[in-house]
This record gives sequence, C-alpha cells and structure tokens, in this order.
Amino acid sequence: MIEALEAGGWGLVAGSALLLGAAVGYAWRLPPWLVASIMAFGSGVLLSAVSFELVGEAYEEAGLAPAVVGTVAGAVLYTLGNEALARRGARHRKRSGRTPGGEAQPGEAQQAGSGLALALGALLDGVPESAVIGVGLTEGGAVSMATVAAVFISNVPEGLSSSAGMRKAGRGKAYVFGVWGAIAVACTVSAVLGYVVVGGLSPTVTAGVTAVAAGAILAMIADTMVPEAFQDTHLASGLITTCGFLVSFALSHA
Repeated sequence: MIEALEAGGWGLVAGSALLLGAAVGYAWRLPPWLVASIMAFGSGVLLSAVSFELVGEAYEEAGLAPAVVGTVAGAVLYTLGNEALARRGARHRKRSGRTPGGEAQPGEAQQAGSGLALALGALLDGVPESAVIGVGLTEGGAVSMATVAAVFISNVPEGLSSSAGMRKAGRGKAYVFGVWGAIAVACTVSAVLGYVVVGGLSPTVTAGVTAVAAGAILAMIADTMVPEAFQDTHLASGLITTCGFLVSFALSHA
C-alpha cells in the first residue's frame, strides 16, 4: 500500500508539470521560437529516458524479443488512437499556433466534439509516461528519479504549447485548466495502476509492458512534439534536442 501511494505521489509530481506549463502558456504570450525551443528540449529529454530507462531496461530484463515486440506494439496502439482522435479535431493538440500549412487547433465552432478529442488526446499522451513510473517501482523497489525528472521536464512544454493553442482556439480558462487538472489526476492513477497491475507479473511481462509504454512515448514524440519543435527553431532544433538528451542521460547515470 505504501509503495502504491509512493507511485501515485510521483505520478502526481510528474503530472503537475502539465498544469505548470498550462498556466504559463495560457497566461503569457511567449515568442513562438521560445515555445518551440522548450518543446525541442523536452523531446530530447524523453528520447533519452526512453532509450536508457525504458527500452534499455526491458532488454536487460527479458532480452531483445520482448523489448522489440513491446515497443512496436506500443507505437502501433498509440498511432491508432492518435489517428482516431486526429479525425475528430485533436491532430494539432500540442500546437501553440498554426502549422506551416495554416492549420491550428480548431475551436468547437469549427469542429464539434474537438474539445473532447483534445482532452482525450492529452490523456493518450500522458498515461504511458506516468504508468512507467509505477512499473519502475515494481522493478527496482525505488522510483527511477531519472524517469520522473524526464517526464516532469517534458510535461512542462507539452502543457505550455497546447494550452497556448487552446487559448488561441477560443477555449476558456475553465476548459483549459479543467483538462490539465484532470490529466494530472489521471497521471497519478496511471502510476498507481502501473505499480499495482504489473507488480505481480513475471519479469518478462513487466519488461514487455515497459517496452509498450516506451513505444507509445516514441510515437508521441515523433507525431506531436518534434513537428512543433521544428516549426519555429528549424535547424537549431537538433542542437536543442541533443542538449535535452544529454541532460536526461546525465540524470540517468548520476
């Protein structure tokens, strides 16, 4: 019970970064290049965490096959869910402004049901990240601080960019902070479930679950974070992403 509460506490810490980013993104009109730079940094942080904390550990725990199968399965599941939500108005949920093609987050007047799709999209993005915090507690008896730090750091730009886009689409404070508050709670529940559900499973299955989460996160980075990061930082996005990667790498090897 204590360990489950600990997992939930760390899930809440990581999820609270979404609210922090949302508050900044909604309250201040940050320059597009700054939003994109923060997103690029967060992308690098998550890429490092996926590589060393998730896929790497899944491989060490159960071998290549479960790591590969789980990662591919996670990417497929995320892609299917993302495609379904994209058709309902959540394709650009992490956009703070318009795409190069002139697209942006739609308001409810432009596409009915897009508000719910955006909320579900945020849930789809946040749950895998938080679940691995609880799963990690079952594996080592202690939460991986590198994973928590990576999720926290990456959640700030996610909430920041998305809430800025929501504001531009005409959505009010109640909707924006209601969504991110609910996602923060969902992150807490996901971390607890990651610990409770996976705790009694075999090491091979645990490794597979970790890899599934890793695949979902990788697909999310490529589909939603990298495009937003590149739009306004262009050639600098690679350098900024590398800096984020190295920060997370240093945390995981400290």
